[in-house]
Amino acid sequence: MIRQFFLTHSPISAMFTKNSSDFVVSEIPLYPFSGEGEHLVLHVRKKDMTTWDMLQYLSEVTGCKVRDFGYAGLKDKDGMTTQYISLHKNFETKLANFTHDKIKILDTTYHNNKIRTGHLKGNRFFVRLKKVNPIDARKLQDGLKKISKEGFPNFFGYQRFGIDGDNYVKGKAILEGKRQERNHKMKEFFINAYQSYLFNNWLSKRIELSRLIEEFNLADATRATNLPKEMVDSLKKQPQFFKLMHGDVLHHYPAGKAFVCENVEEELPRFLEHGITIAGWLLGDKNIRAEYEAGVIEKQIFEECEPFLDKLNGSRRFAWSFAEDVEGVYKEEEAWFEMHFSLPKGSYATVIIEELIKDTL
Repeated sequence: MIRQFFLTHSPISAMFTKNSSDFVVSEIPLYPFSGEGEHLVLHVRKKDMTTWDMLQYLSEVTGCKVRDFGYAGLKDKDGMTTQYISLHKNFETKLANFTHDKIKILDTTYHNNKIRTGHLKGNRFFVRLKKVNPIDARKLQDGLKKISKEGFPNFFGYQRFGIDGDNYVKGKAILEGKRQERNHKMKEFFINAYQSYLFNNWLSKRIELSRLIEEFNLADATRATNLPKEMVDSLKKQPQFFKLMHGDVLHHYPAGKAFVCENVEEELPRFLEHGITIAGWLLGDKNIRAEYEAGVIEKQIFEECEPFLDKLNGSRRFAWSFAEDVEGVYKEEEAWFEMHFSLPKGSYATVIIEELIKDTL
């Protein structure tokens, strides 16, 4: 399935480079820290290094084992990123004179518990695109406004698929029993890539479907989608681009439970208000499935994996996500377009950039 884009403007030839000047990520904690307790919380900033490399260096300085550090998520190697990590306060004195050319401790506090993976609300991003002409700047500004209003397709980014983009092939081969992988983490990584690949294919299919319904007249859309005329007519009346379907798996946003859409008219207002969203399938057996018309489309995409569903539990991922506090500024003299936006955990800034420039990075 070819990657489908939500925005309709023509491609933009801006230059994007992941470096500490043009790509900045700031972690948004899930909750405020208590200021007391046995865990020391460090607000750290790193440049052009992985979270693992940073933790390894801090381990060497403090004597705290890497596995005993707490962190909410792994941050990009390229660029400047800030995040919160925790360790036992017994190691605090070892950091008294800490210096490093790529790591800076911005602040410290305390908390009762170790920071756990996933304990973050999301991330705030700064992105600078270069070599942007005034016409493309207007496209970017309009695109950001549309994303701010309607949301964006929450694809998995290229990071999941490896340098050659074939990690999903290895994952499928492992599930089929055609490939052995002794390293448990790599095995899990390849299988996750296959789950991500199918998710992206399904999401592209749904965007393609929404595009046909949005842009074609009733008769042509009915023929192109092979859906009942009455259903297409109902979908065309939905004001947003990404169409909500009977049987979709919906999820409270930004947190809550998943459930099957039994009545589109009742659920649509909550979707438009960003209170719920559509959740795509990360294949596995013990997981809620789409039903009715939405279930037919889901089954078509995931049919190939039916023989080995029992090897995975599966889960659901937001298919349509919402950016907050979106800002865009064009600096014509430098030919730079600078943007800020906040995304929930699990969403990629690079996917937003790809959507805006209409090309994969």
